[in-house]
Amino acid sequence: MDPGRILGRGISFPPRVGVDGRVAWSAGEENVREAIQVVLKTELLERLRLPEFGGGLGRYLLEPNTATTRRQIKDRIVKALSAWEPRIRVEAVDVEADGEDAEAAIATIVYRVVATQAQERVSLTVLLGA
Repeated sequence: MDPGRILGRGISFPPRVGVDGRVAWSAGEENVREAIQVVLKTELLERLRLPEFGGGLGRYLLEPNTATTRRQIKDRIVKALSAWEPRIRVEAVDVEADGEDAEAAIATIVYRVVATQAQERVSLTVLLGA
């Protein structure tokens, strides 16, 4: 069974040129991981025809790196992925202060791919400000 046929295929994220000089594509579980990044890194109102799309994590840029802020980030991640990435089911989200940067948090998302039941994990840095 071809994971690309089940899970889809799309332009890679971040967009790049492949070794053949053409736009690079991703498929299967890699495409799902990249789509999660797209959802979470897109700000609300950024897409003109779909203003409610995205995670809106940039709103935390000037927020303090506290347990309350990290809980809000966690809730926003769960809400955004539940709304915009139907190929997964979020199983856990952990948002912790970045040990190397006092003005950042690391969000780790554990999810299950619906079509294959494979459990996956992706992490991203959320920049904070105070």
